[in-house]
Amino acid sequence: MMTSALPSSPGRPTDDATTAWALAARGGDMDAVDHFVRALHRDVIRYVAHLCADPQAVDDLAQDTFLRALGSLHRFEGRSSARTWLLAIARRAVADSHRYTAVRPRTADVADWQLTAERAQPRGLPGFDDGIVLLDLLDRLPLERREAFVLTQLLGLTYTEAAALGDCPVGTVRSRVARARTALAALVDGAEGTGTAVRSPRLD
Repeated sequence: MMTSALPSSPGRPTDDATTAWALAARGGDMDAVDHFVRALHRDVIRYVAHLCADPQAVDDLAQDTFLRALGSLHRFEGRSSARTWLLAIARRAVADSHRYTAVRPRTADVADWQLTAERAQPRGLPGFDDGIVLLDLLDRLPLERREAFVLTQLLGLTYTEAAALGDCPVGTVRSRVARARTALAALVDGAEGTGTAVRSPRLD
């Protein structure tokens, strides 16, 4: 497939665009590989940052995700969007990391952990001051609610896509997101009550 025939998106690429790049990359188009990785790198970073218990591992997990994906592109047929397919790979990478850490725990220098956590904070999210507090608030949620919220409210997946990724009914995803919204609103209200500089998130 010729790269010139592929979509060109000046802003955030659409799912159709990223899927087209993935299919072209499967055929050996190196420019498409570059477009595919660049288009979805931020989503993978944000997703694993919210799932991973070790902020120092975020970059490694993102790299592992793309290595796995590029090694599996020959099996990608475009039945789902490339983004949903890639995030499923990221989810497995995080799960594998958790299993490995459970067997061989890692130690971390406190100063480095704090620096990495700060760098992992999402930026430019509506309703938050540069997203500085969002990671901390989300970390207080149960993992399943946090994942559902991140997938649908931050990464923009539909409830159907998130349900397929989490292998659960759509209604379960909706319930988890609703509970996450309620919990986050309560956490923000609590922070405001103590004088912490936090603006209420726009969760609608």
